[in-house]
Amino acid sequence: MIAERDNEKYRFARESRLLIAAKARVWASEGWQVVITDKDGKSYTSAEFDRLAAA
Repeated sequence: MIAERDNEKYRFARESRLLIAAKARVWASEGWQVVITDKDGKSYTSAEFDRLAAA
């Protein structure tokens, strides 16, 4: 997961799919631009976080 806002950038890796999706939703709700990239290189935006958590 990568979260960006203004001049700040945070990366999170190697967490469970459910945990990273929950974390991404929280960061996005606080105004961060968040993208999750899975091990196969597919990227998910905030509109897809719920679907990612359910998979």
